[in-house]
Formats: sequence, C-alpha cells, structure tokens
Amino acid sequence: MPKGAGWRITLIIGFIALSCVYLVPTLMPQLPSWWKGLLPKDKISLGLDLQGGTHLVMEVETQKAVEGTLDLVATDLEDTLSAKNLRYKRISRTGADKVSIVLYEKETAAAVQKLLKDKYRDYEQVSSVEEGGMIGLQLRMKDEDIQDRKDKAVAQALETIRNRIDQFGVSEPVIARQGINQIVVQLPGIKDPQRAIDLIGRTARLEFKMVKEGVSPTGGMIPEDAEVLYERISDPVTGAVSETPFVVQKKALITGDLLTDAQVRIDSQFNQPYVSIEFNSLGGRLFDQVTAANVGKRFAIVLDSNVYSAPVIRERISGGSAQISGNFTEKTASDLAIVLRAGALPAPVKVIQNVTVGASLGKDSIDKGLMAGAIGVLLVIVFMAIYYKLSGLVANLGMVLNILYLMGALAALGATLTLPGIAAIVLLVGMSVDSNVIIFERIREELRLGKSPKAALDAGYDRAFLTIMDSHVTALITAAVLFQFGTGPVKGFAVSLSLGIIINLFTSLTGTRVIFDLFLHRGQVKKLSI
Repeated sequence: MPKGAGWRITLIIGFIALSCVYLVPTLMPQLPSWWKGLLPKDKISLGLDLQGGTHLVMEVETQKAVEGTLDLVATDLEDTLSAKNLRYKRISRTGADKVSIVLYEKETAAAVQKLLKDKYRDYEQVSSVEEGGMIGLQLRMKDEDIQDRKDKAVAQALETIRNRIDQFGVSEPVIARQGINQIVVQLPGIKDPQRAIDLIGRTARLEFKMVKEGVSPTGGMIPEDAEVLYERISDPVTGAVSETPFVVQKKALITGDLLTDAQVRIDSQFNQPYVSIEFNSLGGRLFDQVTAANVGKRFAIVLDSNVYSAPVIRERISGGSAQISGNFTEKTASDLAIVLRAGALPAPVKVIQNVTVGASLGKDSIDKGLMAGAIGVLLVIVFMAIYYKLSGLVANLGMVLNILYLMGALAALGATLTLPGIAAIVLLVGMSVDSNVIIFERIREELRLGKSPKAALDAGYDRAFLTIMDSHVTALITAAVLFQFGTGPVKGFAVSLSLGIIINLFTSLTGTRVIFDLFLHRGQVKKLSI
C-alpha cells in the first residue's frame, strides 16, 4: 500500500459507514426495534415545498405596541397621583404618541410636572394647555423611542410566535423576520392550517377585572372608568353564538404577564376541560389580596377583550393558582393553554398572505427534482466515461461518494431538505466533476512532458490543490452570505451548498486519489487511461 493511503482509506470507509447508518431511517419506513436504541432514528426532514404545508406572511401592528406602552404609563400615573393625593380629572392617551393629564387645580401642576420629570425622563413634556379653568399637561414619547418600541415589538412577536409553534408541535418550522414589521412563518406538513393561524395570531392578552355590580350594560350610563365586554358562548350543536354583556372596570387588577404555567385539566364533576393557571410570587400575592378584599363580588376573566367567565369570589384564594372555565373543547382549551404559556403578543398581528401548499404538489416537486437530478447525474457519468475513459469512471465514483456523504450529513445534522436544496445537490454534481477535470488536465500536461503515470499523478494533484482550494473557499463564502441574509428556501439552498462544498473538497483531493494510488502503487501500470 502506498505511503499515506492507509488513513485516507480509513476515512473514506468510515464516512461511507456513517452516512449509510444515518440514511437508514430515511430509506426504511419501518425500523426494527433493536435499531431504535443507540442508533440514529431521525430521517431527513422535508421542507414546505416538498411535503406541503402553510406559508404565512404576518404584519405586526407596531403602532398598537406604542399605544399599549402609553396606556401603561397612563395607568401608572393614575396610581402614582392617587397615592400622593394629587387630584386629577382625567389621565388618558391622546393621539399616537402622547398621554394627557387634566388637573382640577392649577396649584398641583408644579408638583405633577416635577414628578413627571423625575419618573419619565425619557419623555418630553409638552407645554401646558388650559381646559375650562383647569390645567392640562402632556407627556410625549420621543420619535427615537417610538421607533425602538416598534422594533422591539416585532422582535418580541417573533419570539412569542416561535414559542407557540414549538408547543403546537410543528416539526422544522421556518420563522423569520421580513422587512420592517413583517414575519414569515412556514409550517411544513401541518394538517389543520386554520387552527395554527388562529393560535399564532391570537394576541392573548389575559386580564382579571372586577365586574361593576349594579350597573346595567344596556342602560347607557357607563362610568368613565368602566367598559362593556361580552361573554360569547357557542352552541356545540347549532353553532349559534349567544352574548352576555358585563360592565367591568377598565383597569386590570392582574394580567397574564404574571403567569408561570397554564395546563389543561378536566372537571371531575361536569367532565369538561378547563385551563389551570399558576402565578409567579408577585401574581400569587396580588391574587390573594384581590380575592380577600372582594369576597362575594364577581371577578371577570378577560382574554383579548372577551369575557371567558365571571365567577363570584366565594372565599380568599391563596397559593397562586386559579382556573379559567368556559365553553371549551379539549382542542380549544389546549390552544388557550399554549398561548398563555408562550405569553401575549406585544401588538396584534394580521395575516397579509396565506398560501397553502398541498401534499400532492410537494410530491410532484420531489419527483421532478429527483428526475432532474438523475438526468444530470447520468449525463455527467456518460460524458466523463467517454472523455476521460477509466479515469472518468474514478471521477464518477467520487461524485457518487459526494452525494452519499451529503445526504448522510443532512440526516446527521437534522437539516431540512427543500427544492432549492435538491438544486444545490445537482449543482454539487457539476462541482464534483469540475474539480476532477482540473486535476485530470494537469495530469495530462505532465504526461505530455514524458513523466511516468505515478509522477504525473502526484504532480497533477499537487498543482491543482491551490486552484481547487481557492474556488471552493470563494464558493463557501458566497454560501455563508446566502445563509446569513437569506430566508426560507434560500437558507435551505445555502445549507446544502455549504455541506456539498466541504465534502467535495475532501473527495476530490483525497477520495479519488486513493483509487489511483491503489492501482499505481506497484508500479506495473505503464499508461494511464485518461
């Protein structure tokens, strides 16, 4: 055996064995029981374009996030001024970037202005405005802070949607930001796309509000600090929806931000599902205080401005747990638990593009992709065998090793194969023989100079090394840029291309040379078939 060929042969055989082991789950629908222990059991995942699914483009209503921030400021100011006995008539958000404060007495203006300056340094105070003998102040959000809040809202929405989809159980989803305020979601192989859309798009703002007892929701005299919300119940048989109005306080006493867990449970008495929720330490303490102070009163559980239930507080509830009951099925209760665990979206999202790719279209894509790949491989094999004779067959063997290694690597890394990924594999076929063409032409030049087959082979590989290395490194840089800045199918193409470049570098410089060395190491070959 020639010097240095031992480790090359060991690497090649080892990589072949590993690739075959990782490809077994993909090639065998039913694995034997003994295989599922220590050996790999995950097959190559197919992307949306190959197995069907749903492609969504969602737009985050970022202005709502800014308005939500200002609403929190208004609520906080109400609590702060009340705690300091500073009387006010109204505190509310006005427009898209301001909070307005109307004071009964001009004498309190100086104290309030000082409080605003100390507590809200990042906000601009707009000049005072007289209102019917009272004085008005305005707190304005800076333009750069507005933009920062919008940007963070999209980033937070992206993470929340990712958490919901992970808990929903979709394998290999694609979730990426697009443009300023859009999010692209791809859900391969999903069976119930509408349920997924409802789950992803739900804002899931959970609030606990006290019901205003003795105030008629239809009387028209709703206090300023109250609002009318509805409990909607759907009849499981007819589908008819009935609405029950409730007058509740605008201010939420507890919000879903204080939750740590939400799980589906079954009511043993009525055999109906409900959602059991757990609060963190602060939420548990607040829930304990609220229930202790309002025994005998109704407590509305509100999700996205809809009342799910409004039970009467029978006794003080300690321990930091509660339950949300309603007209649930197991599926709707499970979805509610998912969105509560994942957290509320910082702003509403709306679907602006919804494309469903059928499984039949995915199968058609696979068949056409495989057909294109097979034709490309066949034509390359025929050309190399005719033009380079027996050396062309060696190059063809290297090309087969390239494809085997690449598919094994995709399976081992858990990568997703897409139609652009198949295109990258076909491109790899061309790159594989291209490297061998460079080497073979170098060998031909050496043979024309009268060198022996062994000397020509060594010189050909040595002189082609830098050329092949340069071309592969530049291609790898391009693939890395595609992966970094691309989305969806572009990333799939970049992954397959990157792996293929690295693998081809090994097989073209090491794999094919081993075969030549095995034939030439005894020095009996007088002429190369090239």
